Amino acid sequence: MSQRLLFSDPSLMRLLGARGSRLLAASLCAAMLSACTLSPDYQRPETHAEVPFKHAEGWTQATPADALARGAWWELYGDARLNALVEELNAGNQTVRQSEAQYRQAQALVRSSRASLFPSLNLTAGKNRSSQGTGSSSSSLSNSSSGIRDTYNAQLGVSWEIDLWGKLREGLNANEASAEASFATLASIRLSQQSELVQNYLQLRVIDEQKRLLEKTLAAYQRSLKMTQNQYQAGVSGKDAVAQAQTQLKSTEADLVDLVWQRAQYENAIAVLLGRLPAEFSLAASDDIPALPQIPLSLPSQLLERRPDIAAAERNVMAANANIGVARAAYFPDLSLSMSGGYSSSSFSDWISLPNRFWSVGPSLAMTLFDAGKRSAEVDRTVAAYDQTVAQYRQTVLDGFREVENYLVQLKVYADEAQVRQEALESARESLRLTENQYKAGLIGYLDVVNVQTTALSNERSVLNLLQGRLVASVQLIAALGGGWDGQMAPAED
Repeated sequence: MSQRLLFSDPSLMRLLGARGSRLLAASLCAAMLSACTLSPDYQRPETHAEVPFKHAEGWTQATPADALARGAWWELYGDARLNALVEELNAGNQTVRQSEAQYRQAQALVRSSRASLFPSLNLTAGKNRSSQGTGSSSSSLSNSSSGIRDTYNAQLGVSWEIDLWGKLREGLNANEASAEASFATLASIRLSQQSELVQNYLQLRVIDEQKRLLEKTLAAYQRSLKMTQNQYQAGVSGKDAVAQAQTQLKSTEADLVDLVWQRAQYENAIAVLLGRLPAEFSLAASDDIPALPQIPLSLPSQLLERRPDIAAAERNVMAANANIGVARAAYFPDLSLSMSGGYSSSSFSDWISLPNRFWSVGPSLAMTLFDAGKRSAEVDRTVAAYDQTVAQYRQTVLDGFREVENYLVQLKVYADEAQVRQEALESARESLRLTENQYKAGLIGYLDVVNVQTTALSNERSVLNLLQGRLVASVQLIAALGGGWDGQMAPAED
């Protein structure tokens, strides 16, 4: 149960007298000029940002810097078609549009909160018809209508809530921080969608290269099958060699067919990311795979600190801190100033005239005396919500460090593996060349050729799969760092 103390101007003057009234007015002015805030002084929560990465050099402690420019990081892959697709995504991606609409809602809340700091002006005008009984049951119909009265009213009112304890300003601060968090979330979602698009595009291009490899291999296998069939007809080789050649050819054809649906999946995923129907979108095959960017050995920690998801988490902490002040302000009285004036008359003809004028002006002080612990519970809730956002912020930072660590070591291991696999591929190619020459000379059977061809093809595809993994990991690292590293990265040389 709540009770509120209301003091209007006339009663307040009678209670305090002239001297007390002047003292109250002076006190109100002083309070208005030096209004306090009840939220704790905001400090960014401590994190492990000073701990360097294990797999990179030059990391230093930094503070969130999500305002730093990220740039068109996808241009590092040197593919004009990819650049055009990302620009189309920025304009048509529906997930980004949802987040952008949420940000506009947050901006509207900020404007609404800011408006509450200023007086509001209201105008009302209307006509009322009322009736009061005559008290006589025997009154005639004409007499019963004599109690009906029309009243015309026009009133202009001004009201203003004085923010003595900073409740309104803390609410504004909370909404501003939430809007900044919403903007950072928009940037995070846009970066995530861009990253997904680039990954799908790069994997599609690797599939195109795998398709070219299998088509080239199929042509070689068809020549081998034709040669084996001729040898069988000449009685040089047995029927088993023909069967082996046919098996190898058909297995490779099946692998080629499998690539068709894999490519279609990536193509359809790109279409949806662009906000288009899959039936309306297609990507022609390309002869080149985008170059793998070089990762600099030294990276400043500001790159990780500008991650938009980390910025959003930190702004949520700011909003939660301001909400504590809003909850604490409920313990103190609300002061409002109001003034109204207008005209009221029972006759429309002389409605707007001096004798029918009325006005009122005065302050109003309202305070909740008892609420069974409701305000205390709200303060406890806002403090707990603040602690939750602090933990979420720290966890987001930890997740960011983990992701960067993973992608750095992944790229390092992939680079070492790529060198070894390239050496294995060169050896497989040389072995295949020698084996085919021996087979053509009749020195070995076709089974030996099949085994070497299978090994060579497996190594070719392994190198391509590894390149695909390196390209994807590079995109993931760029996204984990907040979107590129401001021109310090360049495409690798062929």
